[in-house]
This record gives sequence, C-alpha cells and structure tokens, in this order.
Amino acid sequence: MIKALIIDDEKLARDVIRAYLKDHPDIEVVSECANGFEGVKTIHEVKPDLIFLDVQMPKLTGFEMLELLDTVPVIIFSTAFDEFALKAFEQSAADYLLKPYSKSRFNEAISKARQRLTGGGDKELVAKIQESREGAREELDRLVVRLGSKIVIISLDKVDFIEAQDDYVAIHSEGKKYLKQLTMKYLESSLPENQFVRVHRSYIVSIGSIDRLEAMSKDTYVAILKSGAKISVSRAGYSSLKEVLNF
Repeated sequence: MIKALIIDDEKLARDVIRAYLKDHPDIEVVSECANGFEGVKTIHEVKPDLIFLDVQMPKLTGFEMLELLDTVPVIIFSTAFDEFALKAFEQSAADYLLKPYSKSRFNEAISKARQRLTGGGDKELVAKIQESREGAREELDRLVVRLGSKIVIISLDKVDFIEAQDDYVAIHSEGKKYLKQLTMKYLESSLPENQFVRVHRSYIVSIGSIDRLEAMSKDTYVAILKSGAKISVSRAGYSSLKEVLNF
C-alpha cells in the first residue's frame, strides 16, 4: 500500500482527492491536515510515501512546510495558483494539479507520482523548489524554522543578520541563532532589497541593524551591528551598502 497524506485548508478540496482516490485502491489516505503546522507534525508521525499539498494555506504555506522536513516524500501540488506561476515548479514535484481539475488530470498526476515512488522519490526536492523560487523572484516576508518539535516564525524586522554555515544558514534574531537548510543565493534573491544586503559571501545583513562601518584595511570593512556583532564586509558588499544607504 502507498501511504498518502492530504494537506489542504479547504475541506472540499480534500474531499475531491479522497473521491478520486477511490479508483486507486492501493493508495491509502492515512490522514488529512488543514494547515502546514499539522502537516509537519503528521508527516513525522505517519511517514507518508505521497503528499497532496496545497501551496497557499494559513499559518504556514506549503513551501515553508517542506523546508522544515528532514525527509521529503513524493509531492503532488494541488493549488489554485495560475498555470503560468506554477511552471516554475514543474520540475520540483511529481506533478501539480491546478484547481479545479478533472479526474483524468488527477489520474495523470498519480501516474507520475508512481514513477517517482518507483525511483525512490526526489531527495533534492527542497533544493529544486528553492532554485525555482529564485527564478520566480518571490519576496519573503518572514522566515520559518523548526526548533525541536516547535515551529518558530521569525518576522524579518527581528532578523539582525544571516550567516552561511555549510549546507545551512544561521539566522541571528534577538540574540538567538536558528539553523535552516537554505542557500545564501536563495535568500539574497528573495529577501526585500530595501531591507537586507549581501555584504560578504558569508553574510546577509539587515540594514536597520547596522550601527556603523569601520575600515579594516584599504579594501575591507567591518559592520558593527546594534547588537554588538561584527560582520565582515567585502569590497563588493561595501559598494552594495553605499548604493542602498546613499553615502
């Protein structure tokens, strides 16, 4: 049996998926979730093989939810996003279903999911989604991290700086540090340009957190933050800061 999980805030959408799955007796719906918070918890508990996932949901979006998972199952997006916007995500999941969709379109998505399941899923799904979102120039308005069993939503105005750490980034906020599996390239393209600047290959800094800049040598500087943290600023980073701060 293929264990499936439905995550969608609309009951009607969940009911449609259940009804269409009656033609696929080897797929068992082990649970339903109405938001991303429930989704993360349930995925860890039931470890589904396949997820039907809405993109736009209250509390936590589908993409934010995926970024919190240690292991990502095969995904079929089920969403009201327009088709043009979803082209960016075509390669990031088994398939996507644009609401409202027909039974034949649903069956096509199931066939693609079966192929992905046979191949062992897609271990690089989250990275592919982030790469696709870079191309779509999506602008973030918050960051979501998992801290043990808790999910923490960090407002961007609470972020002092972000630091590259191998395959993760460290988000520094209000004296605390949160690790998240994101790329600096993705964050640089997705954080508001009037609020954050990439000042070094290893650092993105909140403009509002900067207290002053000090020269370290002819071509290098250090940014002293209001928190007291000291951030290296490269020549390119200094140029970017000058452009944003107009000095």
